[in-house]
Amino acid sequence: MKKFMTLHYGFEKPTAEEMGAWNKWFESIADKMESRGHFPRGREISHDGTKELPMAKDSITGFCVINAENLDEAEKIAQSCPIIASTRVYEMMTG
Repeated sequence: MKKFMTLHYGFEKPTAEEMGAWNKWFESIADKMESRGHFPRGREISHDGTKELPMAKDSITGFCVINAENLDEAEKIAQSCPIIASTRVYEMMTG
């Protein structure tokens, strides 16, 4: 098994129904998920300085680390998640 990270983009204040859909999705992938979390706030640091990152449609709002045989399987898992704006899947290489 390989490790993959899904990054979830987009923020809208969730309704109870939307939170239920996310919780149901997390339960459905529990056997493949190593960890998950959300990003309630952040900062971007660049050569121009530091700026606060707002919670908006283009924000990275959460992540999951999942186990899958390959990128195709990881994508299939990610396709079933409740999407706000988009979800990206990256293969992880650890050292």
